[in-house]
Amino acid sequence: MELTLSHFLYGIFTLVIILTMAFRKGVVLPTLLGTFIVAWVYQGSLIEGFTAIFNANLVAAKELFSIFLIITFMVALLHSLRDLGADRRMIQPIQKIMLNGHIAYFVLIIVTYVISLFFWPTPAVPLICALLVPAAVRAGLPVLVAGMAIALAGQGMALSSDYVMQVAPGLSAKAAGIETSAILDKALILSLITGGVAILLAYLFNRKQIRSSNDPQIEKELDGLQGLADKHDKQSSTHHLSLWSKVFALLVPLSMLIVMIFMISTKLNSGRMSGFEGGDGAAFIGGVAVVLLLLSTIAFGKHHALDYISDHITDGFVFAFKAMGPVIPIAGFFFLGSSDFSASILSLPEGDNPAFLFDLVKESQNYLPQNSILAAFSILVIGIVTGLDGSGFSGLPLTGALASAFSTNSIDPSTLAAIGQMGTIWTGGGTIVAWSSLIAIAGFCNIPVMELVRKNFIPVMLGLILSTTLAIVLF
Repeated sequence: MELTLSHFLYGIFTLVIILTMAFRKGVVLPTLLGTFIVAWVYQGSLIEGFTAIFNANLVAAKELFSIFLIITFMVALLHSLRDLGADRRMIQPIQKIMLNGHIAYFVLIIVTYVISLFFWPTPAVPLICALLVPAAVRAGLPVLVAGMAIALAGQGMALSSDYVMQVAPGLSAKAAGIETSAILDKALILSLITGGVAILLAYLFNRKQIRSSNDPQIEKELDGLQGLADKHDKQSSTHHLSLWSKVFALLVPLSMLIVMIFMISTKLNSGRMSGFEGGDGAAFIGGVAVVLLLLSTIAFGKHHALDYISDHITDGFVFAFKAMGPVIPIAGFFFLGSSDFSASILSLPEGDNPAFLFDLVKESQNYLPQNSILAAFSILVIGIVTGLDGSGFSGLPLTGALASAFSTNSIDPSTLAAIGQMGTIWTGGGTIVAWSSLIAIAGFCNIPVMELVRKNFIPVMLGLILSTTLAIVLF
């Protein structure tokens, strides 16, 4: 292959984006500028450069809009459950299980993980912190360790696989040019390995700090949490004792359980990847969420349901665009580097598909040793670096694109994409970066965010190293 000036410009902008992320700055500006300049130089036309910016964002938006929809509907459902007080009632019985601090730690892990799989950790954090953290502290778990449990289980283990909503594997797969289903199971396994190691180490490192339930220090920590609990009580006390609150507190988890059982059974019965593990899986879950949203809104609003459901869906879209909006121009730039999308972005005839990123990596491989270990840990490091901007998803288009380019005969792109996804989300999703959504956990738990970062760092890094090593062996 012959590298052109456009290839080198694309490589320069890719490095600029990585460095910008490393310095915790936004990368939307360099991605838009890079798309414009690369397209302008490649086409030799200023007009084509302007057109390519719009096309890149349009292509990215088309490819990723299903992700916006699933986020919208799940967040809207959570808001409607909050109206009824059903969100509160769903997890109240769990408080009774927290007999001591040791049990409370693992109960927090399990509950946070399950809720975060279906509703994402960020919307779930206020609910968990308001209702379960005070109960865990009362049982003897230090509030700092409770914050670690929520971060590791939600922002780390649940979000890094994103097995139910499939936003993260969808982003990785689109950039890598492969099916979402090829990444999904691998990402789940790696997330469980990373999370298992991090959670176990966090417990072992902090188990001596767990107190008896009559320790006087408990009351001091509870005082700091009381304001949030009171606020949550005021927001949801009006309706949480109603019949519909009880109905939906049972109906929603039961519906999601049935969905998961059905999706798993389709795979076990077919013995291969089924459609319900890719885009159809997200559509299935999203459709169930919409029906539950309709029912819960009618139950709460009755003749005002037409207005309430519009408000909830609008709030869901606002949340989705705040979380994912910056990803569109970033994805557009890296889609430009892929032969699967470059023709559409550059308005080229079918068959004339430049692959800027793949060509650059392919050429550089002539000067680098070819082995799976180097490829895997390179992707992990790049994922960690891109996660330093505090956004769990903004680095996924890059790690996905590089996974396709770095793949060798001994390690395929789906494995590399899953490894990159682990590095990006465990870092930027909110476990070891203080300027990420970890701030929300620290705020709700009334603890210093930098202390939470320091406590999480070693367990998370050791978990990532072990999962990457096992990925090379297993996959």
